[in-house]
Amino acid sequence: MGPNAMGSTSVRPAKSGNIGGLLSDNRQVPALWLLNIGGLLRIVGRMKQMLLSLAAAAALLIAQPAAAADCYADYKAKQDSPLRLHYGVMQVNGACTKQNARAELSARLKQNGWTLLNVLSVFDGSGLQGRQANAGQYFLGY
Repeated sequence: MGPNAMGSTSVRPAKSGNIGGLLSDNRQVPALWLLNIGGLLRIVGRMKQMLLSLAAAAALLIAQPAAAADCYADYKAKQDSPLRLHYGVMQVNGACTKQNARAELSARLKQNGWTLLNVLSVFDGSGLQGRQANAGQYFLGY
């Protein structure tokens, strides 16, 4: 231990071991990422929430064209006293399935005194033109 620039001798502080810090060192040590698991969990939680939000938005965007697509059904119906039959085409709301079309068409036809006999098929707007001539006055009539 030699003299410093002021002429006094410096004393080295005592250490607690070969690699330890000063016993009197009360400086705050920066948190290590390895041990800072709380911060890491918050980041993962935010990422998970963001991914779920993005997935929900993507699902809505994908489902929107399917919901907006037109759905039609062609059907056969009858009326009693006197017996009358007709073939028609109607737009269907909701799911584009025969089962959904059957329920919806039956209710609409019943209001006008008709009984649904059969739903022949369900289709999108591209199948309308070929059926218009056959359906006549019952083309999108109800």
